Amino acid sequence: MQVFLHFITYAIVAGCERAEICATKNCKVMYKIILLLALAAGPLTGFDQAEKFLKNVKSKTTAKVNNRIDRKVDKAIDKTLDEIEGQGKEMVETQDAVKDTSKEKSPVAATGVRSYSKYDFVAGEKVVYYTDFSSDPIGELPVGWNTNGTGEVVTLDGMKGKWVQLYQNATYLTDNKDTLSENFTVEFDLVLRRTNPKAAFPVMAFGILASGTYSTTANELLKGYAANFATELNIQPFGNNDSQIHLYTYENNKRYLSTDLKKYGALQNYFNAIIHVAMQVQKERLRIWFNETKLYDLPKAIVPGTSINQLYFLVRRYGGDEAEVGYTIGNIWLAKGLPDTRNKLLKEGKFSTTGILFERGSAVIQPQSSGILKEIAGLLQSEADLKVKIIGHTDSDDSEVVNLDLSKRRAEAVKHALRTEFGIDASRIDTDGRGEAEPVGDNKTKEGRAQNRRVEFIKQ
Repeated sequence: MQVFLHFITYAIVAGCERAEICATKNCKVMYKIILLLALAAGPLTGFDQAEKFLKNVKSKTTAKVNNRIDRKVDKAIDKTLDEIEGQGKEMVETQDAVKDTSKEKSPVAATGVRSYSKYDFVAGEKVVYYTDFSSDPIGELPVGWNTNGTGEVVTLDGMKGKWVQLYQNATYLTDNKDTLSENFTVEFDLVLRRTNPKAAFPVMAFGILASGTYSTTANELLKGYAANFATELNIQPFGNNDSQIHLYTYENNKRYLSTDLKKYGALQNYFNAIIHVAMQVQKERLRIWFNETKLYDLPKAIVPGTSINQLYFLVRRYGGDEAEVGYTIGNIWLAKGLPDTRNKLLKEGKFSTTGILFERGSAVIQPQSSGILKEIAGLLQSEADLKVKIIGHTDSDDSEVVNLDLSKRRAEAVKHALRTEFGIDASRIDTDGRGEAEPVGDNKTKEGRAQNRRVEFIKQ
């Protein structure tokens, strides 16, 4: 039996080295098959008999694997040909052609709007800073940013767009130069990236600051960001529901506010997934959300009269290997003001928002739009005679024909959400789209394009 097991090991290793079975997973499968067959075959005597048995098993196993692979490839080819010939269940959407909306699924069916039912974040009225890093080269720090360490634009497997990877023992300042008002919002996407479950995360922090007499990207702020004013959330991800968060506010390098250390075990559920981070400042009040969860609502977190003008990130040292664990960020929005939905719609007759977000080139509403949808629905519910026309608008990144169609489908998607998620009678809502025809911002800038991707509500 020992001789036979030696031959099993030799056959598997030799087969893998010669790549006759094409993947590690298949080698493991082959090993199990050979072992089971060996047990079933009973005792074998002699090298010649054992070798002949192994060759026979290996040949049949390889043939079985190849036959299964062939069947899967044939199935994939048939599916692709069906889609090309228009026989698939859905047409594939591209940004170069108008989608056949007659076969489109419900425009909000795949979103998490309902799961964000308690989400009350509403984005600021005017976008003053936006970046998705789409124009930044891979492997470089975003143009205009400053750091005392290193960072680079990257892509992530299974996730759309470009991201910035942050490295340990470094602070990062964006290239924003605009002073924010006393009421503003901050949004960005965060990924807690980990490929080795045993690798420990370093502590990461993000926050807002007032640069005082310095420019928003001054070197002095990289270590002395709390010299004037700063408020930051520190996060320490752990497994076993032990993750922790802790918020600090500084004034003139001294603690102005410090919260108790808070356990946030749910954070481990977001490893290698996108967390949408939202911050809302209303004078002294600060609120922070991770996805639909409100982490903080602090009425006295901001020093009165502070002129905040920068978003910063930092990663402390003492984490695992950078290739195995770390943080990436993307899709950053800074917006001034708080939308006055009721006053603008009832008294001025129209209200426009960039807070209803859609998947890129699509009419699928993103779940973080729930707050503004809920606010609009509440107004319609309280004003039973109010009727509105929803008009979609886009930037100029695609053709006029594609943008016009997209804007109309997005307006329809908003109507669908108000009807199905909030019970608003469809007869009270008309829809239309203007595409790129009525810009309110400069389509040559990222902020202008973000401002143009909006949804308008007009009183009927």
